[in-house]
Amino acid sequence: MTIYEQLVALETEGVAFVLVTLVDALGSTPQDAAAKMLVTAEGLHSGTVGGGKVEAAALRLAAEVLEKGDSKPRFVSWTLKGDVGMTYFEPHFGFGPWNIAVFGAGHIAQALIPVLTPLRCKVTCADTRSEWLDRLPHAPNLRVVHSESPESLVPSLADRSFLLVMTMGHATDRPILRRALTERNFPFIGVIGSDAKAEILRRELIAEGVTPEQAARVHCPVGLDFGTNHPHEIALSIAGQLLSERDRVAAAS
Repeated sequence: MTIYEQLVALETEGVAFVLVTLVDALGSTPQDAAAKMLVTAEGLHSGTVGGGKVEAAALRLAAEVLEKGDSKPRFVSWTLKGDVGMTYFEPHFGFGPWNIAVFGAGHIAQALIPVLTPLRCKVTCADTRSEWLDRLPHAPNLRVVHSESPESLVPSLADRSFLLVMTMGHATDRPILRRALTERNFPFIGVIGSDAKAEILRRELIAEGVTPEQAARVHCPVGLDFGTNHPHEIALSIAGQLLSERDRVAAAS
């Protein structure tokens, strides 16, 4: 793989690393400008900026950046026995892809998914109605799933997935939520609806074996408190909450 393919692979796996680039070099240097290497907590992952003292110094600095969790890029100039080089350090503290699972492809999902797909995330949308799934926009990071039992997808979702449950009603939301709350530990579960629906839904979940603590983890109504009931405004409020929760989870990690 090229160094860029390896970079993408590390980001996809959620591995923290530093991209080191030799920006310019004067004098007798073993590598030309634009030479690159990837450094993880394990040390040199791939590539080279020339070996020798410059690379050794770059590896030490990259290890220090990773240890401190310092995400600010930096330029460093080295002067070693007359050789002058300028090296750029670009830290990447990724947590893997941001996975969002949307259960239901109705009006709110139709407005929300075009807001999400331009972001750096992977979206899965599941519904029992193929005609609604067909209306969704095509995007490389969107996977649509037609299923008569959407709750069966819960075990296969990535551990850090954010769930949005917005099916035709709480009767069809409930099986998804029951499995999500009792079988997994997702960082965010949001449900479309009102305060009255939330009270009924939590009561029904508890009657089906969900603990009160688990039921309390459900964000219902999902979305930040602004705007009207227009689907596009609701979609924006949900997107805003998702981004806020994503950043909170990342900071906690």
